[in-house]
Amino acid sequence: MLIYNTLTRKKEEFVPLKDNHVTIYTCGPTVYDFFHIGNARVFITFDMVRNYLKFRGYKVTFVQNFTDIDDKMIKRANEEGITVKELGDRFIDEYFKDADALGIARADVHPRATEHIDDIISLIKTLIDKGYAYVVEGDVYYDTSKFKEYGKLSHQNIDELKAGARIEPGEKKKDPMDFALWKAQKPGEPGWDSPWGKGRPGWHIECSVMAMKYLGETIDIHGGGPDLIFPHHENEIAQSEAATGKPFARYFMHVGYLNINNQKMSKSLGNFFTVRDILKVYDPETVRFFMLSSHYRSPINFSEELIQQAANALERFYNALYAMEHLESSAKDKDLTAPCKEYLKKLELNRQEFIRAMDDDFNTADAIASLFNIVRDYNMNINEESPKKLITDTKNALLSLGDVLGFFRKFNEKTLLDEEIEKKIQERQKAREEKNYQLADKIRDELKAKGIILEDTPAGVRWKRI
Repeated sequence: MLIYNTLTRKKEEFVPLKDNHVTIYTCGPTVYDFFHIGNARVFITFDMVRNYLKFRGYKVTFVQNFTDIDDKMIKRANEEGITVKELGDRFIDEYFKDADALGIARADVHPRATEHIDDIISLIKTLIDKGYAYVVEGDVYYDTSKFKEYGKLSHQNIDELKAGARIEPGEKKKDPMDFALWKAQKPGEPGWDSPWGKGRPGWHIECSVMAMKYLGETIDIHGGGPDLIFPHHENEIAQSEAATGKPFARYFMHVGYLNINNQKMSKSLGNFFTVRDILKVYDPETVRFFMLSSHYRSPINFSEELIQQAANALERFYNALYAMEHLESSAKDKDLTAPCKEYLKKLELNRQEFIRAMDDDFNTADAIASLFNIVRDYNMNINEESPKKLITDTKNALLSLGDVLGFFRKFNEKTLLDEEIEKKIQERQKAREEKNYQLADKIRDELKAKGIILEDTPAGVRWKRI
């Protein structure tokens, strides 16, 4: 199994630190607002990574933090006249609503920065004692010149970085490359007691603390968006490795950028979308399918045309699954002929192709292609006379492999029986006859929300699952 490691800029064989146990830490959202679709791609990707590692037999401990104290949160809370904690509580709840809709499973631990202040202070003390950090008027800064490998993750020239760096107003650091570990409290800001006076943690220190607290001093996989390579993950390495003398993470994974209609997503361009915005228009499983239809490291372009292609592709899979279910219900157990055995052999080859693609740095694009091959072979070879085993094995293979990617949840969670659907259609038809179009539209929308599409034809109403 190969993983592309940002640290070495090459694919490497994946070997966990502890035999069969994989530890993963990913950077979660800053909870001052709904998370955007660029974040969603990252969260969906690492949900898929965790699923696949479990599918391959690994035990996985997965940690994703919430940044619940920073400048944006303080500004937003002050604007709304609430505490930073109240703001954080609200948007953590909102995060889970959107993540649940996208099929993103909960992490084993979702730590919050503000719940680890004592641990953060302890790590900062260690860095000061070891000569990697210094105090200036209540602020504490990390001295990047003391860490000789600084820049090893981003592979950037340190002299060039220094030339482009600057000291912001109010900062008291010695060098533009240094970064804050602790910030002295300002008027209108929350603060915690520390040896350097009341204040709050810097951004980078929280992830080092929480990753090591829950996963150990060296973790297997650390990941996030490409914008976190520098300075966030670079700074995490510097802090953690200076404190422990051990590698912080063995594999760094970073997800490619998401563009909107071939433009970088930006509030100034008016093309900035939260997941909450997108889910008002598109089915969440379609969004997930779209996100995984390209390799996670490749840039991906979000457009109406491409999301519709994803919806059409997903519909093909659902149509195939419902056709299999229908055929399976009437199929008979029969002896397997030579062509039947050949079909099952090909089904297993497609399954192995899925695994081979996923073993190659989680190549979901090729993995999805193998699922299409399963459907194609089924359509070409299976009919009413086929032995039941062929249909059942095909359906189960498609469902189990799709589950790794987080697909086909509607099939597994069918909430409406056929007779219930027919009853709803009759209620809608009666409402239309009574010219109660508001009720008729409401029933149509309720069915659509449960994955049932109605088609009004001259011969009557037809329906299908999506």
